[in-house]
Amino acid sequence: MAQRFDPPQNFSGNAHIKSLDEYRSVYERSVADPEAYWAEIAEQFHWHEKWTDVKKWNEPWVEWFVGAKTNIAYNCLDRFLGTPTQNKAAIVFEGEPGDTQTLTYLQLHREVCKFANALKNLGLEKGDRVAIYMPMIPELAIALLACARIGATHSVIFGGFSAEAIRDRVNDAECKAVLTADGGWRRGRVIELKKAVDEALADNACPTIERVVVFKRCGNEIEWNDEVDVWWSDAVADASADCPAEPLDAQHPLFILYTSGSTGKPKGVLHALGGYMVYAAHTTKYVFDLKDEDVYWCTADIGWITGHSYIVYGPLANGATALMFEGAPNYPDWGRFWDIVERHRVSIFYTAPTAIRAFLKQGDDYPNRHDLSSLRLLGTVGEPINPEAWLWYHRVIGKERCPIVDTWWQTETGGIMITPLPGAVTTKPGSATLPFFGIEPAIVDEKGEAVPQGEQGLLVVQHPWPGMMRTIYGDPDRFRESYWETVPHAYFAGDGAMQDEDGYFWILGRVDDVVNISGHRLGTAEIEHALVGHPSVAESAVIGTPDEITGEALVCFVTLIGGIEKSDALKDEIVDQVAKEIGRFARPKTVRFTDALPKTRSGKIMRRLLRKVAANDPSLGNIDTLEDISVLAQLQAEDE
Repeated sequence: MAQRFDPPQNFSGNAHIKSLDEYRSVYERSVADPEAYWAEIAEQFHWHEKWTDVKKWNEPWVEWFVGAKTNIAYNCLDRFLGTPTQNKAAIVFEGEPGDTQTLTYLQLHREVCKFANALKNLGLEKGDRVAIYMPMIPELAIALLACARIGATHSVIFGGFSAEAIRDRVNDAECKAVLTADGGWRRGRVIELKKAVDEALADNACPTIERVVVFKRCGNEIEWNDEVDVWWSDAVADASADCPAEPLDAQHPLFILYTSGSTGKPKGVLHALGGYMVYAAHTTKYVFDLKDEDVYWCTADIGWITGHSYIVYGPLANGATALMFEGAPNYPDWGRFWDIVERHRVSIFYTAPTAIRAFLKQGDDYPNRHDLSSLRLLGTVGEPINPEAWLWYHRVIGKERCPIVDTWWQTETGGIMITPLPGAVTTKPGSATLPFFGIEPAIVDEKGEAVPQGEQGLLVVQHPWPGMMRTIYGDPDRFRESYWETVPHAYFAGDGAMQDEDGYFWILGRVDDVVNISGHRLGTAEIEHALVGHPSVAESAVIGTPDEITGEALVCFVTLIGGIEKSDALKDEIVDQVAKEIGRFARPKTVRFTDALPKTRSGKIMRRLLRKVAANDPSLGNIDTLEDISVLAQLQAEDE
């Protein structure tokens, strides 16, 4: 039976939602009359013109706040001018070389207006698409807000992608400009961003690009094309700081963000202005119990949806102080994050389970060297967190006094969908718990029929919500097929889950990360939870390989806690651990020890590459987002 952790009484007493009864009351109201609920929430923001209809729904197409005009940059900045918030820190920046910068709301407003005018002076206007390929510096947030201010649709490309990936995304969105930097810092070296952009644009491979704006971050040598390239500093030098926010239709395309499909080219997930703004801001306030005095740090990269919603738009629309960080969590050592928490007095900390497991592997010493008493709330995002990592996070980082919000959501959902509200909901390590206001998830089979409590099924959402993606850019048929045709009349984005006796949701991972052993369907996340339950195991990844007898057999890649020696006896213990936790039918065929697992720069394990390694298949396919290619080389060498 899962352990339970009640919200600390002193936390609940000051929380926005103070009890389970209060959560249930608001939730029931939000699903009984969603249009009235979302209209009430939307009233908190600035609208140049009000809506005529809260929602229009023609499955799978939805419009929110129909007829309204607004601007998200206005709601993140101008709304606070002339109030005490204008002199509050909006962005606190910590660079990898150790440089720091703080921008107040007033200062950020000025910088955004100047850059918005610079973009207009370069010929960009409402409706144009702008690619952004930048390091994690304040100018990245400024770029998003400046595009939003003038009505240009931004498409951020994660700074770890290759020239080929940039080219594909720029061409799919038919971008008119690229915003980039000479380089960015990571682990003491320069990531050459401008060079990758140059390679992408070479030989007129991106014919719609007219301008490349370059911010000087690292001072590394770069190629220059006077016909296309312009320095950021030159572009803003004569730009006015007066740039009224463009009143935009609530259905205006705010941004396109590309996410990998299971097959074929990446999907350009398109989010529209009005609904996304309301949902991102509302979830930020209530999931993180955001208060005026908080220093909020989401460790994600703005190249991913988490950075869009929970570094830039959500926090700033609430007048919060958001910390931005350039670099890696283990450079110059594994104490980097905890040093930042201590120096900046971070109170809300939101990171990925993959990072937590990596910290756990290093032991308690690094966090214990730092004063983490400013922390009052912890969060996790990106994948299901195994209970062992949750408990370490609770004990070592939160000192057993900080609630943990384990959040389930996706690029496509725009914001958090299933999560504990920290002052109201008892948590169970490994469970995302209960739906956010206005969200009606269900566990069903492929016919759309509910599965019994405690059984695995497909996680769907039965009604639209304001943060929902609108389409796949340029490919509406793929949008319908990908998300609305697997399960009749429900949104399905590929995850399996189950509901326990308390109605809590347990996310079991992608349904394509399922192995079938002698007729038993098992989510890889479930097996990985069992593996990490062994006291010597820090992290694991599981894949299925063909087996003549059982159909598929389990291959488990395991990293050990620092100081633990590899041995055949330990392998046997680990196999027994899985048999004990799940059943003898789930005993792994192979356990392989490895010092590290192949991961994307955003921290997700690349199981596709592990399947290639296990099959001795040298054709690796696209490895643009691989964090450290040496990990792959090591795994392949061990195979030889």
